[in-house]
Amino acid sequence: MKILTHLLTIFIAFMILGCKNKSENETVPNDIQKPLAEVPLAERAPAFHRSLITIDTHNDINVNNFTAEKNYTQDLDTQVNLPKMEAGGLDVSWLIVYTGQGPLTEAGYKAAYANAISKFEAIHRLTAEIAPDKIGLATSSDEVRKIIDSGRKVAMIGVENAYPIGTDLTRIEEFYKLGARYMSLAHNGHSQLSDSNTGEADGVWLHNGLSELGKKAVLEMNRLGIMIDISHPSKEAIKQMIALSKAPVLASHSSARALCNHSRNLDDELLALVKENGGLVQTVAFGAYLNKEKNDRFVTARQNIYEVYADSLDFQLLDRTDIAELSEAARAAYFEKYSQVRSLAATEVANLTKSMDVVNVSDFVDHIDYLVKKIGIEHVGISSDFDGGGGISGWEDASESFNVTMELINRGYNEKEIAMLWGENLLRLMNEVEAVAKSLK
Repeated sequence: MKILTHLLTIFIAFMILGCKNKSENETVPNDIQKPLAEVPLAERAPAFHRSLITIDTHNDINVNNFTAEKNYTQDLDTQVNLPKMEAGGLDVSWLIVYTGQGPLTEAGYKAAYANAISKFEAIHRLTAEIAPDKIGLATSSDEVRKIIDSGRKVAMIGVENAYPIGTDLTRIEEFYKLGARYMSLAHNGHSQLSDSNTGEADGVWLHNGLSELGKKAVLEMNRLGIMIDISHPSKEAIKQMIALSKAPVLASHSSARALCNHSRNLDDELLALVKENGGLVQTVAFGAYLNKEKNDRFVTARQNIYEVYADSLDFQLLDRTDIAELSEAARAAYFEKYSQVRSLAATEVANLTKSMDVVNVSDFVDHIDYLVKKIGIEHVGISSDFDGGGGISGWEDASESFNVTMELINRGYNEKEIAMLWGENLLRLMNEVEAVAKSLK
């Protein structure tokens, strides 16, 4: 279905171009006008964008947006939903089973597991009950292509923080059967499996990389065919993962540390290891990971605006660390109120964006350029971290996804290269990880 739609879109674009040429110069016969393939890519960019398989590998979710009354079939105040995906030509959204780091106790593991299951259930509810005619759940590259060809959008599942597995490695297979196809062993805070990048701030480490249980988890993920996500763990943990893993690894949402010195980004040593491993770095459109100076100036100015509206609602704004420490219910309630603040402040923030030099799509593609030159285009992809703090000027939500393609065209990337960045590299990586799993069985 999508192939036919793409062909029709390209044909219409060709006819429009043909009509435009004829109206401008009636003496040029139709039979000597340029074939579509010879029309500059920039001129046929919208149709080309629609012809791509476009994949965003990291979008957070709130289970309250997966009910019969309120869900992604509606244009909610979320950066990702079906109307925005359709408007922006975004085909595949990796929906994230995220759990904030809590205490390494039986009670902590129990609460974390319950949270993870609630998010798996929410995603299944969307694809199986709420909107199966609009979006399908994929667990392989073949399923991605089949769902797209049926004319639907695609949901995939990544697990951000393996904290919910506790000390029971059989839960990794349980998560695999629920559709998880990548998982990180830590988030912000050391887990029972791996140290986090956040240890850089105070120099305190729990495992000096991976715990013994974490090392076993790496091998179990290889056995099952789950991609190992290296975006949040510490540098030493990432080095150990790459050394242990028999399959290529994935950084689901990270950028280049050489351009922005943040512990969440990958430095040149890690990039070289990812390349040697055959892995993939999904460049992330998160302002603080792209250009810290620009981002800090804008965030401070925006926060001042938000404070005024938060005070009017008798609501206290929290920083990311405090938010991460909230229970899932409290965090959901916080973001409900926070969305009200954002809505009230939207006009002023939009004016602020226009008046300041803010992190934008050009800054994002600067990181793509750097990564491509450093490790090769076959090791680079695209992610947003929408609804989890991501979003930049020009790619504020899924509806603006075309702007990324246009910037890549303006930088000189060709059709094959853009297709690789937007999705083909990720689909290839999935196949390679699956092949390793089959060989181990």
